[in-house]
Amino acid sequence: MTNRLVEAKSLYLRKHAENPIDWWPWSEEALATAREKNLPIFLSIGYSSCHWCTVMEGEAFSDLTIAEYMNANFLPIKVDREERPDIDSIYMQALQMMSGQGGWPLNVFLSPDDLVPFYAGTYFPLEPRYGRPGFLQVLQAIRRYYDTEKADLQQRKAVMVEALLTSAVLQDGKADDVAENELLRQGWETCTAILTPNQTGNSFPMIPYGELVLRLNRLNFSSRYDGAQVVTQRGLDLALGGIYDCVGGGFHRYTVDPTWTVPHFEKMLYDNGQIVEYLANLWSAGVEEPAFERAIAKTVQWLKREMTAPEGYFYAAQDADSFINSTAAEPEEGAFYVWSYRELEQLLTPEELTELQQQFTVSPEGNFEGQNVLQRRHPGQLSDKLEIALEKLFIARYGVNAESLDTFPPARNNQEAKTTNWPGRIPSVTDTKMIVAWNSLMISGLARAAGVFQQPSYLEIAAKAANFILVHQFVDGRFHRLNYDKQPHVLAQSEDYAFFIKALLDLHQASLGMGNVSSPAFWLEKAIALQDEFNEYLWSVELGGYCNAASDASQDLIVRERSYADNATPSANGVAIANLVRLTLLTDNLHYLDLAEQGLKAFKSIMGRAPQACPSLFTALDWYRNSTLIRSNTEQIHALIPKYLPTVVFSTVSNLPENSIGLVCQGLKCLAPAESVEHLWQQVQQSQSRG
Repeated sequence: MTNRLVEAKSLYLRKHAENPIDWWPWSEEALATAREKNLPIFLSIGYSSCHWCTVMEGEAFSDLTIAEYMNANFLPIKVDREERPDIDSIYMQALQMMSGQGGWPLNVFLSPDDLVPFYAGTYFPLEPRYGRPGFLQVLQAIRRYYDTEKADLQQRKAVMVEALLTSAVLQDGKADDVAENELLRQGWETCTAILTPNQTGNSFPMIPYGELVLRLNRLNFSSRYDGAQVVTQRGLDLALGGIYDCVGGGFHRYTVDPTWTVPHFEKMLYDNGQIVEYLANLWSAGVEEPAFERAIAKTVQWLKREMTAPEGYFYAAQDADSFINSTAAEPEEGAFYVWSYRELEQLLTPEELTELQQQFTVSPEGNFEGQNVLQRRHPGQLSDKLEIALEKLFIARYGVNAESLDTFPPARNNQEAKTTNWPGRIPSVTDTKMIVAWNSLMISGLARAAGVFQQPSYLEIAAKAANFILVHQFVDGRFHRLNYDKQPHVLAQSEDYAFFIKALLDLHQASLGMGNVSSPAFWLEKAIALQDEFNEYLWSVELGGYCNAASDASQDLIVRERSYADNATPSANGVAIANLVRLTLLTDNLHYLDLAEQGLKAFKSIMGRAPQACPSLFTALDWYRNSTLIRSNTEQIHALIPKYLPTVVFSTVSNLPENSIGLVCQGLKCLAPAESVEHLWQQVQQSQSRG
């Protein structure tokens, strides 16, 4: 017996299609039914590769007693946060206000008449354990409260609405009198402190923080922190740590320890795009660590092999869990990636195993449930012998060598994973939906790596993905966020616009220095057109900045939020404001600069009050204060593109002043024409450190 979710396009929703709970997708019909029957809404939000979402699906959501009570007393709605980040953001904010923490699965109880949350939590076990009540107890208590405590319910809802509206408006006057340079210093110092290694907790990539510290190191702020050391160490932790799959390429989500050893094994497209861009920027800034170049190259190979659709776009994610064999009842975390010591003894020569143990954290007892996650002990170039050993492990995992494996088809669900005759191990399930925002982060990473390492093939992959989006994601003149099997779905949100405009501008810049791989003018033209649509439907005229959802797609939201906080991905407004500055330089249209100024003003209070929340807004402020346009010929741009110039955009011109090789413009003023390479470089460096 299946429920309504069997018709859903989302892999996450379909995973719940056989639950006895009578799930609804988020829709006007569901909301109207809840209002008509006066049923409190149980809203459950998650995503396909979320471990505890999967656990709860198999426990509480599959229990007949819970389903019977739920169906009689609530209107249960399932939402994929990757489809509707606007809904997720509002109710995650509510959970954090109620409990001081967040996470997924996000389970929220809403009043049906106004969709205001009055109770929320994350994982609820089937029976009481881990210091948490059993889920049936929770449901019974919530329903009893809803029926008998009407006055308290109304008061609780009023407090929540006021808190959400106050949070959405943001403006409290703080930091308005702080000088912009001092604000930049505060942002840099705060983010440097956050990235400084500690000895407790999980280890996340946190790329927006690393990018901000890297770019602002050039301003030489006085501090007790060593910014250069911090960003280099973050790169080493990523490229050497267990978070990186040194056999197959690609980065896992995070590690569950402070030593970057044991990852949570899911691979998310958005992490990989950001990390590729960060490592390329580190290299271009002078940290030419061979492990960075290897990690980028192997990650691009993984992307092409496992995460690229025949049409050219990129898949969303790969699960952490996979089956040991086709008869296993449940998948196991990390099974596709880890190695027993006995396996290593069987696959490698004694000499190879000895060197592997010298260079990686390999031991008979292992470092993860008796298995070994491969974490490098030292930076530098791997020896030929080690590369051969890692290739043997690749063959053991995939069944063939890397050179012969152009495409490794995805397992789209557990049934497909278990029934396909794989030549090696059974892979994790891949979520094959196309998300514009995440594709855009990968396109940007590829474009930057193409320019830094002069790899036209990287740019070709990026351009193909971008072209798919341009051809397939517009319906009746409106941009759409998702694509399922060539079918666009859900109107685009602020992160889709912001990240894709950035990707188009990054393609424009990389193309200027890469010859005839693609037309720079084409990418700029598309960026301008999409920015117009972004401004029309998502710009907040009253408050400044961009709302999360379009003005004509927000009727079912209790507030219209404007994303300013960086999480696993950058904030939409931070990226969008930086885009506006870049567009100003490339088009001479000062309306973009006016919008950038209004956006920064709108968020200045939060930048002063909570700099730890919004590194991307500080990146935007750096662009606003220190933007530099270099007009030159293709030869000079080709030479400058690989360098780390974080607030520079390039433009090719054919009519330079006589005896000059380039023009450097700082914001709205231009310097004297540069008459030599040395003079041009001197002007560029001076422009980057204005502060």
